[in-house]
Amino acid sequence: MMKRVRRVLSELHHCERGAEGLEKLLLLAALILPLLGILIFYGADIRDWLVDLWDTMRGDSEDLARPQ
Repeated sequence: MMKRVRRVLSELHHCERGAEGLEKLLLLAALILPLLGILIFYGADIRDWLVDLWDTMRGDSEDLARPQ
């Protein structure tokens, strides 16, 4: 009985089937979490910048569409 438990525990210790998926998940989390923090911290500034950029582009396009 003890040999069987020891063998099962040894097999579990050497099993690496889920390791690759876990590594991918940790890598993805390491990339996404800092980006999410940046968006939360600088979200209002980014939004203001995009609104100003959109207004500038819209104003330029209206100037081009106006007949001379």
